Amino acid sequence: MQRRTTLSAALAVIAATSLAWGTAAQAQNAAPRIAVTDLAYAQRVSEYFMAGTYQRSAQMSAQGSHSGGYSHGVYGGSGSHSGQQSMQASEQASGTYVAGRYSYIEQRELGGYTNDIKGAILQGTYFKLVQGKGFDAGKPQPTKAEQVLNQVQGGKMAQPVRQPEVKDIIARIKKGEFNGADYVLFGVVSSIEFTDALSPLQGTTSATRQYGLQLLADFSLIHTKTYEIKAAFSAQGEGNDTKILSVRGDIAPPNRSKVMKETSLSLAQDVYQQLATQLGYTDARLSRGVRPEPPPMPGGAQPYPQPQAPQPQPQEQVIILR
Repeated sequence: MQRRTTLSAALAVIAATSLAWGTAAQAQNAAPRIAVTDLAYAQRVSEYFMAGTYQRSAQMSAQGSHSGGYSHGVYGGSGSHSGQQSMQASEQASGTYVAGRYSYIEQRELGGYTNDIKGAILQGTYFKLVQGKGFDAGKPQPTKAEQVLNQVQGGKMAQPVRQPEVKDIIARIKKGEFNGADYVLFGVVSSIEFTDALSPLQGTTSATRQYGLQLLADFSLIHTKTYEIKAAFSAQGEGNDTKILSVRGDIAPPNRSKVMKETSLSLAQDVYQQLATQLGYTDARLSRGVRPEPPPMPGGAQPYPQPQAPQPQPQEQVIILR
């Protein structure tokens, strides 16, 4: 009986150990969950403000009296007259007027350029994507005009409250904006530029109008628990639209939707390629989640060719005749 009990206990320990090992191995081989943020964007904004107060008071009083009498006889007459009047008036006015120009940093997220990045990751990797929360900019701040008006009326300057920063990804992770994600692919816009150029065609009365968009962003793949950076790179996207004008005075509006779509697709392809390349050097487990073949680009476009090692050129044989 004792041997059976010992054997049962040993089998239970082995089963529990195997289950724990299997769970640990399954957790280790589970597909990482990644959250892709919208591109962080900060710009300096300038605005004109006016604030003023005005007070006015007026007083006016008037007072008057009049009395008189007169009598007339056959041989004489008599009469009397008296009068009194007064008037007072006063007016007071005071005002304060303040105006000027105020500049501040506006922080926000640039949407519309990350869906293609998510699609490239879904097609080219085995990773799972997790939807994170949008950037919380905090409570609305009073405008500069309201701050100055409070100072004029109350004599105290309102202290500005520090707002969350869109580029502080560590604070955003701690705040819980990416719950459920193992990694966060964080992107920050470093340059965005629209171009609109008109070039005349030599020898003709026609011209070409070239409208384009160039977007450059910095990306980092950050672990949400250890804050370790697994990949860091800059990616670029660009798109353009060209119109031929028959007469120099023609007006041809550019296709902005086409330009933005091309920019988004090229940015997504660049992000995927650099992310897949760097994971091969930084984390072997993550690199196993990349599919062998690059994902096809939407719309039937061909992906960027992968760099290949240069092939040795055959040596040219020279025959000398004597």
